[in-house]
Amino acid sequence: MDTGAEDARHERCTTVVVGASAGGVAGLGVLLNGLDAGPPVVVLVAQHLRRSRPTQIVAILSRRTGRTVKLAEEGERPRAGVVYVAPPDRHLCVNEDGTLSLSDEGLVNFTRPAADPLFESAARAYGPQVIGCVLTGADSDGARGVEAVKDHGGTVVVQDPVTAEFHGMPKAAVGTGRVDHVLHLADIAPTINRLVAGVECS
Repeated sequence: MDTGAEDARHERCTTVVVGASAGGVAGLGVLLNGLDAGPPVVVLVAQHLRRSRPTQIVAILSRRTGRTVKLAEEGERPRAGVVYVAPPDRHLCVNEDGTLSLSDEGLVNFTRPAADPLFESAARAYGPQVIGCVLTGADSDGARGVEAVKDHGGTVVVQDPVTAEFHGMPKAAVGTGRVDHVLHLADIAPTINRLVAGVECS
């Protein structure tokens, strides 16, 4: 396997990292349904899940969107066009070489998986190629990650707290003062499509 070639391909590919909690599965369905088929992007998702039982999120999102959705695996190199979801009770992170890692380190913002570790590690690995997206959810998870994405030259899109089913996470993200776009849920995917236009994986 030519990992150097894969690395080079990813350097020209946008990665969308998404954080969501309560109400997030429905929101993810809307977001993923609205993303264009091309140019393809990598999508990494930290959706707060119950740690005590298996999740049906992959089956639900696959059925609702027709996209390839899977639970992320340790050491996996993400491929454009695939949606990778953090497994229950594991933080999803991105290594410096662009591969994925799963961690059972302590709870972040009272949860595992959490958005902050995903956003922070993706920002370090992919820099300006990252679009951070915070959807509906309680508490403040994702706010610290938003700052990391901006610190590394990425772009941040947040669901409008006024229209979110649960406003805590979007409100905390907006409160950082470092958000590029605050949008109704239905407008997020079209905005991401415009942002990634011309950034292709060859």
